[in-house]
Amino acid sequence: TVNFVAQSCYSGIASFTNLALPFFMISGTIMETGGLSKRLVRVANSLVGGVTGSLGMVTIIACMFFGAVSGSAPATVAAIGSIMIPMMVQDGYNKYYATGLICCAGGLGVIVPPSYPMVLYGVTCNVSVGDLFMCGIGPALVVGGILMIINYIYCSKHNLRGSNEFSVKNVGESLWDAKWALVMPVIILGGIYGGFFTATEAAVVAAVYGIIVGLFLYRELKLDALWKIFKDNTAFIAGTMFVMAPAKATGSIFAYLGITDIVGGFMFAISRNYYVVLFMIFIIMFIVGMFVQTTPAIVILAPTLLAVVQKVGVDPIHFGIIMTLALAIAFVTPPVALNLFVGSSMTGISIDKITRAAWPFLIGLIISFFIVAYIPSISLFILHR
Repeated sequence: TVNFVAQSCYSGIASFTNLALPFFMISGTIMETGGLSKRLVRVANSLVGGVTGSLGMVTIIACMFFGAVSGSAPATVAAIGSIMIPMMVQDGYNKYYATGLICCAGGLGVIVPPSYPMVLYGVTCNVSVGDLFMCGIGPALVVGGILMIINYIYCSKHNLRGSNEFSVKNVGESLWDAKWALVMPVIILGGIYGGFFTATEAAVVAAVYGIIVGLFLYRELKLDALWKIFKDNTAFIAGTMFVMAPAKATGSIFAYLGITDIVGGFMFAISRNYYVVLFMIFIIMFIVGMFVQTTPAIVILAPTLLAVVQKVGVDPIHFGIIMTLALAIAFVTPPVALNLFVGSSMTGISIDKITRAAWPFLIGLIISFFIVAYIPSISLFILHR
């Protein structure tokens, strides 16, 4: 038994694909430090113009842009929130509302590819990471669209209209200034889907590209800052691996003891209906996400739940997207809610007050989950072209 646990711990992290995780983390931090976030905010601002709720929409779009290079929800909240929250408050937005919006919109950081949870799910369940990335585009647009609708309703009620009018010249200038940042997701997704490199190799390319852009093109990344990035990420990556190893062993023990059959038997005793089973999956993930962090939640539960949902016809790629969406919701559901802690540390607002302000967007995330879960073509259309 001891040998089995030790071997499971080792096999849980001794994977070539696992190397994608630290390199995507590093590349996201490099691009954040290298002046990327402010350029992406400028692009989003120029595209939206002066419509009702424009700054809220800018925040959501900027989170989508930044998620396309960071793959992390907390990093998205920190990078975009530090710029947008002061701008929104200055423009008349309620500070609690602005913080709640950025905390929920930051969840786009793990829905828009490349995504840290998608890589983790792909490694754990032996599913193509490249396919997961491509299938995350449709759901990201659904989530972003619903959050924008909620923001528009709030801003219409409170008469919050942007002051910047739309200008083709301004859009062109902002796009040109941010061109090197916007090319990064194209390189990652185009390289993977075009067969030029694997997801792991794409992560390395992203990190090297980020260093080149930050040091020589934007010239906002300094060598001493680069050393600090590597140093800080080393501790975080090591901690992640220490979590993954025993979590993988726990998942292996679950499989050995037949927990999958027990869970499946429990669910199928209630219903074998596709929609009911996915609803039960959501309830499980929602509760687990409130108390367990993303990494152990995926490594322990994904293989077990995937084996169950495949019996009712759920595609493994689609289930990966569903699980990522559920965990994006978990980032804003206390007590373990990383996005809320980041938002609180930036603004000084207590977690409970941010949660109360964020509830309309939390409902929007839940609605998005069921739309994507119950309409598989939103995720899978790009694979079935």
